[in-house]
Amino acid sequence: MKTIGLIGGMSWESSALYYQIINRGIQEKLGGVHSAKSLLYSVDFDEIAILQKEEKWDKLGELMVEAAQKLEKAGADFIVLCTNTMHKLSDEIEKNVSIPLLHIVDTAAEEIVKDGIKKIGLLGTSFTMEQAFFKDRLLHNHKIETIIPNEKQRANIHQIIYGELVKGIISNDSRNIFLEIITDLVDQGAEGIILGCTEIELLVTNEFTNAKLFKTAEIHAKKAVEFALK
Repeated sequence: MKTIGLIGGMSWESSALYYQIINRGIQEKLGGVHSAKSLLYSVDFDEIAILQKEEKWDKLGELMVEAAQKLEKAGADFIVLCTNTMHKLSDEIEKNVSIPLLHIVDTAAEEIVKDGIKKIGLLGTSFTMEQAFFKDRLLHNHKIETIIPNEKQRANIHQIIYGELVKGIISNDSRNIFLEIITDLVDQGAEGIILGCTEIELLVTNEFTNAKLFKTAEIHAKKAVEFALK
């Protein structure tokens, strides 16, 4: 079994989800009382969130590279970055470590392609929805077109993520906002919806919508299990 190097803390709520899914996956695959060999480097999300808001991506890149290098030095065989937004810096990480990075966009795209979907709705932080790193990788590497919510909807999603979900606050009112946005995206031709922020899947599940949901954290964590056992 390979040792998984997890870069977490963005937020710790979603990192806990990763840890749970990975260890349950290993136990299901191997039986008995097996659990994952893993190392977790958890950052202080307040520092990260401030730098994101100030758009200091160079500094954020340094922090992500430092985390990845520490995991490699400690014995990790590959890196799992437990957040969508910070995959904006995936190239920087990959250039500065000698172990693989399991990319969250590629793992999600693999499942989307399996379902024959060509047009997908994307929910996430404003950085993930508005900047190119996520959408371009889907389009250029996997031939998947992305639809994003309108400006007001994007602002609402971002506020709910940073104001509520990263703090573990689950609100029915906020869920209803997400469900309305999902309905709008489906009406615009989205054949499925990417929950492109790891905290969103704490709020939105198929208990509340018939839309085809692609939960990036869950998919990413399960792929980490497969990779660890190859």
